[in-house]
Formats: sequence, C-alpha cells, structure tokens
Amino acid sequence: MTTITPTALSPRRAPVATVTPAAPSVRTGLRDITTMTARELRRTVRSVDGLITAFAIPVAIMLVFVVIFGGAIDSSGDYINYVVPGTLILCLGFGSAATATAVAQDMTSGTIDRFKTLPILGPAPLWGHVIASVVRNLASAVVVLGVAVALGFRPDADVLGWVAVVGYVVLTVLAFTWICAAAGLVLSVDASQALNSVFLFLPYLSSGFVAVGTMPTWLHGFADNQPFTPIIEGLRGLMSGSPDASTIWTAVAWLAGFLAVSITLGSLAYRRRTAR
Repeated sequence: MTTITPTALSPRRAPVATVTPAAPSVRTGLRDITTMTARELRRTVRSVDGLITAFAIPVAIMLVFVVIFGGAIDSSGDYINYVVPGTLILCLGFGSAATATAVAQDMTSGTIDRFKTLPILGPAPLWGHVIASVVRNLASAVVVLGVAVALGFRPDADVLGWVAVVGYVVLTVLAFTWICAAAGLVLSVDASQALNSVFLFLPYLSSGFVAVGTMPTWLHGFADNQPFTPIIEGLRGLMSGSPDASTIWTAVAWLAGFLAVSITLGSLAYRRRTAR
C-alpha cells in the first residue's frame, strides 16, 4: 500500500515578493522639511520662554549696552554705531543656542522615535530645527535693528550693502545653528543649555564691545584670533559701507568651516542615534 504524505499533496507556495519602499522624492522631502519647520515655529510662538529668548532678551541686551553702558564707554554718542554689530552677533548666537535644547528634548523625549515610524524624510526633523532657527533669528535681528535705529544707530550701507548684510547674517545663523543642533544630538537637555553661556561670553573677549587694544596685553592674542572678532568686524564693515575684504574672507572662512564640520558631524550623529 502506497502512503501519500501530506507534503506531497500540499500546493507549492509562490515566492513572496519583497517590496522595497521607494525613496522619497525631492518634492516629498521638501514638504516634510516644511512641515517640521512649521512645527518648530508653532512651538516657539506657543511658548512664553521661546518668545522671550527670541525677542525680549536680544532687545534687552541691546538696551543694556547702548543705554546703560554706552555713555560710560564713549560719551560722544558714536558708540552705538560701534556696538550694534557686536550686539547683533551676540544675539544671533544666543538665539541659535536654543536649538541645542530643542534638539536634545526631541532626542530624549521619544519624539524622534515616533517620527521614525512615519513615512517622512529621515533628517526632516533636524532640518526643521535648523530652518526654524534661521527664520526666528532673522525676525529677532529685524526687531533688534529696529530698536537700534530708534536709539540712534545710523548705518551707511547702500542697497547692495544691505543685500550683503542679509546674506552674511543668514550664513552666520546657519553656522551657529548647525553647531548647536549637532551638540544637541549628543548632549543631555541640561548640558545643552550651557551653550547659551558660550555664545554670551566669547563675544565679550572680542572687538564686539570695545577695541582689542583697550584690553589687557595678555588678552590681545586670544581676542585677535578667536572667530568672533572677524565675524563681528565683517558685519561692522558691511553695515558701515566700508567692508574690508580680508576681514570678510576670514570671517566667511570661519563660518563656512563651522558649517561644513557641524553638518557632517551632526548628520553622522543623527544617523547613528536614529538607527538604534
């Protein structure tokens, strides 16, 4: 008697086709980045702390240096034209530092893990933080400059000069923000808040508020060669309508270097953190 095993009677299974998800198109990726940027801007608008950091504190810093310290440092009334570029760079750095805390919060609260389950461009949340910071800081810069003009600031830049100023400020915010975003990927929320102190302290050791020659001799080497001095001097020259090409190129080299290194390290850190 022939025994037929169940295996012989079972139908042959068709091979299961594996479907590889299609890579997001450029249009879809831009839409995802726009959505994440809008998320960050809404979070700023809905947060009292975010509004204070973005607008109130930069204006307060401007008022302190122009109204309170200005007369003591230079009674001629010209100090405001000297100090506004340094104050503006300080405010841009301070505002960009908030990105580190926002990124650290997303990384530690599980928000990024939830985004990973959605069909969106992987680094879209990170780019959303960066672009929102640029928009937020440009708005803050407009407010700070408006207050400075009301206090007597009179820049001499022409139309092309102001186009250069805007481009220079955007590059500065991008570099500062990417530094902070990369730091937020590897630091805790508490540690990321320490970046505020870095951006508040280093401009004081530059030519932002007083000439380097008035500082103690042992500080001259650091003040002359740290990045904030050429960055501030570059903006000061553009606003005054008499930029120095050597200073501008030195500042752009610093900013471009910061931007390239921070984007590379930040992208690697983000990919490593989100791959877990």
